[in-house]
Amino acid sequence: MPSSSVDPAELAERIRTAIKNSGLSQREVSKQIGLDETKLSKSLKGVRRLGSDEILQMARVTGVTTNWLLTGGDEGAEMTAPVRVLPPTTPEESEQALRRRRIIEKAWWLFAKRGYAEVRIADIAREARVSSSAVHYYFATKRAIFSETLRYSVKIAFDRQIAMLYTIEDHADRLRELCRLQLPIDDERRAAWSIWMQTWADVATVDDGRKNHAEGYQRWHQMVRAIIVEGQDAGAFRDVDPDELTRDLTALIDGYGIKVMTGLTTADRMLRHIDAYITTAIVADEPPE
Repeated sequence: MPSSSVDPAELAERIRTAIKNSGLSQREVSKQIGLDETKLSKSLKGVRRLGSDEILQMARVTGVTTNWLLTGGDEGAEMTAPVRVLPPTTPEESEQALRRRRIIEKAWWLFAKRGYAEVRIADIAREARVSSSAVHYYFATKRAIFSETLRYSVKIAFDRQIAMLYTIEDHADRLRELCRLQLPIDDERRAAWSIWMQTWADVATVDDGRKNHAEGYQRWHQMVRAIIVEGQDAGAFRDVDPDELTRDLTALIDGYGIKVMTGLTTADRMLRHIDAYITTAIVADEPPE
């Protein structure tokens, strides 16, 4: 995970590269992230610092990851498709990447809101403002598109985590914020939970997409484990098997997330129980001086 000491000049240079090769103009990028173009220009000149949410939106719109923007690399980038670590380098690649991203993003929302069975290729094409044949140019089947929407869920979750956590120094606060970011409390996070729940159902019934699911879930597991290990190394967390703590915490989040999505409990109650688990099972009795 990147530290809070990100070099502003290097960040600005990577943002310029991402915009240049995104297939979008700087004005279009500004509009999509909801940032005045003058403010963006100042940020690119190092006069104004971009906020965490602005970095997150920048990654989303330009098709890179927040980790790449902040560090210039992205370990485990195989699960951040439909993007790659480095932006496209030619106008043709940029346009192809932009169109493919748009198809996946629109399909993601449709699958999340309607369910896989109720979405047709024609629906995806209409939302993405392309022809059905254009959708088939990038994806052979609807199932192939759905597989990419899971990868997209992994990307946006990881982008959000990196953007919101990299400035938090306290280990317990960082872990609690990571858990808070998983709460299904807005349209985007509920959509991500919907995609995951549909994927779990597929894996449980027809063994479809098990490899894709395992890879995506492993990245989430690694993020939780990394924060726990960092806290243990600093003496802030209990000296307990980090894999055991990670399994218990992620299982708690998964179970409560499903209950929130199905109306059996509330996000507030979910957060209280997760916070109580972190306090009693993970945080050390005597924090380091």
